[in-house]
Amino acid sequence: MKMRFLYFCCPIILVIFLSAGGENLRAEPLEIEGVIEPHLIVKVGSPVAGILKSVKVDRGDMVKEGQVIAALQSEVERASMELARARADMESSIKSKEAALEYNQRKEKRLEELEKRSVIPFEEMDEAKTNTRISVLELEEAKDNKRLAELELVRSSEVVKRMTIYSPIKGVVMNRFLTEGEYVEDQPIVELAQLNPLNVEIFVNVELLGKIKVGMTGTVNPERPGSGSYEAKVTVVDRVVDAASGLFGVRLELPNPDYKLSAGLKCSVLFEIE
Repeated sequence: MKMRFLYFCCPIILVIFLSAGGENLRAEPLEIEGVIEPHLIVKVGSPVAGILKSVKVDRGDMVKEGQVIAALQSEVERASMELARARADMESSIKSKEAALEYNQRKEKRLEELEKRSVIPFEEMDEAKTNTRISVLELEEAKDNKRLAELELVRSSEVVKRMTIYSPIKGVVMNRFLTEGEYVEDQPIVELAQLNPLNVEIFVNVELLGKIKVGMTGTVNPERPGSGSYEAKVTVVDRVVDAASGLFGVRLELPNPDYKLSAGLKCSVLFEIE
């Protein structure tokens, strides 16, 4: 009877064991508190020192990448650029040197015929050849001067371009530090924040080191009521753990194409950890 009872009970025990083991293999939800931050914060200054002629944006304005943010006074630099352009466009010097060379070459050719007949002395022929050689060098010098003028135009144009400040990112103006008429040298003019995508920063207990990996997906729930839930992907997992707290940092990237979410919100991130 005992053997029959054990034979009968063994399948039931096995089913219970497998059922319990299957529950343990299921992914366990893990909720971690965090904060939503801008993807980038950029303090935009001027590459050259000068007086601000205009600042075209203010706090809260949306800006596009490449949009003009500010401009420095550049009247003197623009005048130098136009002078360099006029010099680069000058062709008269080259044309005059070309005409002189052609004349000396024709003269040398005529004297060569006379020299063959021994009509002219050697000194006259030598002078003609020397004049031709000098004309060649003068023409090369005129062409070199034109190339230098063209390079000077390029340099002057770049100087003028650097006096206009452009936005390096698409985002929003967080702060404006300077205004028209102020002198700018090594301080920022405005501070920009890129809000698409957003970063979600969390700190995780060291016990989960190795379980949260780059590429994992988490569900972000902002603290603002009615804001909904959003999927974000892990992009950074710190390799150094803070010894004092026993925590390591994790960053997720949260798409925000419609700018519905604001940076600075607290949030919770839900992971499914196996």
